[in-house]
Amino acid sequence: MNNGYFHRVNRLTQNRMWINNPTSREAVLAIDAGAINCTTNPTYASKQLISDSDRELTLAAIDEAIKMTDDDSEAAAIVQRKLVKRLMDIFLPLYQKKPGEWGMVSIQGNPHTEENPDSIVKEALEDVKLGPNPIAKIPVTDSGLKAIEYLVTKDVPIIATEIMSISQAVHVCEVYKKASSRSGKNPPLFVTHITGIFDQYLAELVKRENISIEKDLLWQAGCIVARKQYKLMKERQYPGIMLGGGARDLHHFTEMIGSDMHVTINWKGTADKLIENDPPVVYRMDAPVPKHIVDELSAKIPDFVRAYEEDALSVSEFMDFGPVAFFRNMFIKGWDEVTAAICERRKSI
Repeated sequence: MNNGYFHRVNRLTQNRMWINNPTSREAVLAIDAGAINCTTNPTYASKQLISDSDRELTLAAIDEAIKMTDDDSEAAAIVQRKLVKRLMDIFLPLYQKKPGEWGMVSIQGNPHTEENPDSIVKEALEDVKLGPNPIAKIPVTDSGLKAIEYLVTKDVPIIATEIMSISQAVHVCEVYKKASSRSGKNPPLFVTHITGIFDQYLAELVKRENISIEKDLLWQAGCIVARKQYKLMKERQYPGIMLGGGARDLHHFTEMIGSDMHVTINWKGTADKLIENDPPVVYRMDAPVPKHIVDELSAKIPDFVRAYEEDALSVSEFMDFGPVAFFRNMFIKGWDEVTAAICERRKSI
């Protein structure tokens, strides 16, 4: 019996680990360690360009894409599909064991076109042609919700991503229910909470605006919102599995233990550290949150209120909500780095 940390998590809880943006080698290591699925995002190709192991494979994918189109952004999408397809092949044996549950690999399109639901749908429908085990990763914004509503009717598996607020989670669950009821389709749905990025955003906001607040409160802010989202989804019997993401510290995984929530984490700095540290598998998800902590976070950080209160954000505000825009800017930066690399590579061949 394998007694590694994530194998014990799999045996003792309903929590599951996914691996985020891995190299080919990290994907294999993650599966061996107990990962069941894989996520990527629009920064994936840029990360592989600076990896020691997969840089040459990424450059080869760029060279192939250059031959297929004169449009650098279109070439970036082709490169991403080629790289994600490699991960899909690695995870395929898991998928064949439990189709629709294990072995899925996510892919998310060009962040520059997120305001256009037709572009989101077009990219997603092209992405899911890659094989049996892709899952479309769609932002929960006004445009993204329209795309999700359509894709559900086409039975496309979906990760609803960029969720930083209770309001976003509620809206996407309601949209899924409506589309599923109308179409009779029930594709796999994973409803994220990007807990670590939310915490990173708050930490930078507090520093920038010189807000006086204990670091201990900031440490748990994202987990507080995530716990509320999880509880609400269970109480209302919403569809889908909640998926934590954007981990920036080990507690973004360990604090979710004791639920049926899945969490996607990077190999370096998170998965490898949890394996090395080998902490006890202790149920923490139902840990009570003292009212005075929520009150202080709410009093000092308005964006915490917008995340925590169900009616604090309208659908039209999702895209420009501070932590959502912060996350999307990371995607834009990564996508632009790849298009720049493609442009330079094109000049040299």
